[in-house]
Amino acid sequence: MNLKIQYNCLNIDWNYVSTLLKNVGMAYFEGEVHKKAFENSHTVVFVFDDDKLIGFGRAISDGAYQAAIYDIAVLPEYQGKKVGAIIVNSILKYIPQCNVILYAAPGKEIFYEKLNFKKMKTGMGLFLNAEKMQTKGFIE
Repeated sequence: MNLKIQYNCLNIDWNYVSTLLKNVGMAYFEGEVHKKAFENSHTVVFVFDDDKLIGFGRAISDGAYQAAIYDIAVLPEYQGKKVGAIIVNSILKYIPQCNVILYAAPGKEIFYEKLNFKKMKTGMGLFLNAEKMQTKGFIE
């Protein structure tokens, strides 16, 4: 692998971002929606193998003491090769003074635990489609 890390939204194929999220079973929208979300984020990370986008993630933050990580996704053929850890750790170095929250896709909690994230006892969510989120295993 010849990995390159990009910390901006230049020259990103947003329809490909949408497709990658869909292919890994995560929430996805039209490319323009992802473009807006990433461009409005505090920190973005895109990982390439040569010129092929293989993973990405983003954080929203006040830049002072709170942050949330979203949209960590890695192409299936690159999973298990530390690409996800590179993405998360690259984001964390831009928000070192912050408490960080995220919600993991069901079954992916162990990945985040290996990166020192802890399960929260009082985490709460208000979702637009609560029934769908319950069916997918995100909420009780």
